[in-house]
Amino acid sequence: MEGIVQSLVDFFSNTIPAELTVFTLSLMPIIELRGGILAAKLLDLDMWRAFFICLVGTILPTPFILLFINKIFDWMRNTRFVKLVNRLEAKGRSKFDKINRYKTLGLLIFVAIPLPGTGAWTGSLAAALMKMDFKSAMISVAGGTLVADIIMCLLSYGVLGMVL
Repeated sequence: MEGIVQSLVDFFSNTIPAELTVFTLSLMPIIELRGGILAAKLLDLDMWRAFFICLVGTILPTPFILLFINKIFDWMRNTRFVKLVNRLEAKGRSKFDKINRYKTLGLLIFVAIPLPGTGAWTGSLAAALMKMDFKSAMISVAGGTLVADIIMCLLSYGVLGMVL
């Protein structure tokens, strides 16, 4: 992940301000706040600024995914992107067992784990495919994103290193 983030930071650094680079990376699926926090550290942004920028950037797509992804997938099934839809649905459905066992708490925990394949995008996709109610899904994804943001800041900015 660091190599990808470094390449993106290098690409954006001469074009847009550091804060916008971090925000943009936090919006991206897969990269999300994990990459945003790493980019913020590489760009020497202070931890609190990085924390809030990444939190907002990662949560921002969530309501749109929850509300519209099923409709977008239905439309895409009638295009040449049907294989992509099938792959994305399979990815979302593969997370059902992990999430469905504990419902909203399961979704929160799933999103909170800052590893590839987890996070707000995948959690929102799974919640939408499971037809979870909007409010519960939104609260779970936001809570999980908050926890992941705290974990990543503690790891990336060395706060844990000072404590241990």
